[in-house]
Amino acid sequence: MKVLLASQSPRRKELLKELIQDFNVETYPADENFLGETPQDTVREIALRKLNAVPQKDRYDLIIASDTLVYKDGVYYGKPKDRDDAIRMLSELQGKIHQVCSSLAIYYKGVTESHSVTTLVTFKQMTLQDITDYLDSHYCYDKAGAYAVQDGVVVEKYDGSYTNIVGLPIEKLTEILREKNVI
Repeated sequence: MKVLLASQSPRRKELLKELIQDFNVETYPADENFLGETPQDTVREIALRKLNAVPQKDRYDLIIASDTLVYKDGVYYGKPKDRDDAIRMLSELQGKIHQVCSSLAIYYKGVTESHSVTTLVTFKQMTLQDITDYLDSHYCYDKAGAYAVQDGVVVEKYDGSYTNIVGLPIEKLTEILREKNVI
């Protein structure tokens, strides 16, 4: 079976290897500027755009695209533009609960479907010094919300899927692929 992960994220690649050993990784430009009525609508639409950017989809039996964002009180937190933006994000999220929404856009045997998964994440209380120390010791500029749960530094607790916070809701993907008899 020819499988494509339409994502440049090394974390998604690593997570997908838990389910599928042999797959290609390719990415194509896709417009990621979209704000839906809900964060779930937003990530589903962006993942579908990433999937639809793949030319000649019929070269693959299965294509997986995904998107992740952090959401709190009407504010979408994507990847920070720079250090100041990362400090702003972490300052706004510290000590509070927010949502991490990830999507899966799946192309299988000519049919496209999309799903989203939401996890509630509670951040630790942090001072500005804590935040700058975190940014000095962890690279977070390629991560939604300017943090990585796997660092074990800023997240106090979460309710839902850990892998969703990392960027690929592996439990939901497993369920979908089992339904299709892919795994």
